[in-house]
Amino acid sequence: MAAAEPKTPAGAAAAGRLARSCWSAFWDYETPKVIVVKNRRLGIVYRAVQLLILLYFVWYVFIVQKSYQDSETGPESSVITKVKGITLSDHKVWDVEEYVKPPESMRVSNATCDSDEDCVAGQLDMLGNGVRTGRCVPYYHGSSKTCEVSGWCPVEDGASVSQFLGTMAPNFTILIKNSIHYPKFQFSKGNIENRKDGYLKRCTFHEVSDLYCPIFKLGYIVEQAGENFTELAHTGGVIGVIINWDCDLDLSASECNPKYSFRRLDPKHIPASSGYNFRFAKYYKINGSITRTLIKAYGIRIDVIVHGQAGKFSLIPTIINLATALTSIGVGSFLCDWILLTFMNKNKVYSHKKFDKMVDAPEQGAGPGLCASEPSQQDCVLTDARGLAQL
Repeated sequence: MAAAEPKTPAGAAAAGRLARSCWSAFWDYETPKVIVVKNRRLGIVYRAVQLLILLYFVWYVFIVQKSYQDSETGPESSVITKVKGITLSDHKVWDVEEYVKPPESMRVSNATCDSDEDCVAGQLDMLGNGVRTGRCVPYYHGSSKTCEVSGWCPVEDGASVSQFLGTMAPNFTILIKNSIHYPKFQFSKGNIENRKDGYLKRCTFHEVSDLYCPIFKLGYIVEQAGENFTELAHTGGVIGVIINWDCDLDLSASECNPKYSFRRLDPKHIPASSGYNFRFAKYYKINGSITRTLIKAYGIRIDVIVHGQAGKFSLIPTIINLATALTSIGVGSFLCDWILLTFMNKNKVYSHKKFDKMVDAPEQGAGPGLCASEPSQQDCVLTDARGLAQL
């Protein structure tokens, strides 16, 4: 008797068939099949989607965003400012050397006490007025006491005189000299007109007639920022002068112009951090003793912020965006296919006509149609004279 051959497990056979099927499918070639659907509503949807996509790329991508250009943001920039003007207080005339100062500010804390034991000798408070001597002495006014310190006398809170210098300040002028450079395009420009007839000595900024005269009145800057000058002069504040250089370098250099805008930068609605002030001192000698005048100034700080973007035609971004536009037009076909396969009455017929499988086999005879490998009559698709299947 012959020995019985061992049977292959069913799971292993199924796995083998699946592997052979996947390997065979890997070498298949897929090509689109054109089917003309005579449906006006579907055709309107298809053309409308294509038109919207085309308008988006032509108007927004290429015209508004200028995506055909190579761009550079954040130009290299330098800013130089100069203030001119004089003002008058109750006691003296102030010029720019006295009221234009660099920002130096700190807060002074109180050091109240009841007896000498509350004041530690030699203790140094970095936010105080000096080194404590260990004595508790009466304050300048009132019944309270404070720790005595070795420092400048009197301290700031003890003898202060307030002088308002904002009466003539709105007419102060500020020259803001700005130059920018885009290194990628080797393009440079400044905001001052190159003239030799003394133009800058008699002009002030005007957005239309004197764009390249960057001499601004302080009152104009505050007004453009939407603030009240008198209130701002009493409490202080930070005003930003924003200079924007957006340049289309496909045009001439004269079309690249600065645009100015103004706004307040400090949070005026938060009392703890609103306003702006700083302290500075003036030193002199009286009878051989060194004396100083400490000034706490509330003022308007001007921050100049420069930004911009330059663009110039480049072939690479143009090709990339054109390819993206042409690819996106195919979204219309995808949407209409989804409508046909999902919502149309003949969705099953369309699905059958759209997906067809061809097997390389000997010809069975000549005819006007193409048939699948299965013998079912439904797998045959009639074609017209152009070779396009019609539904």
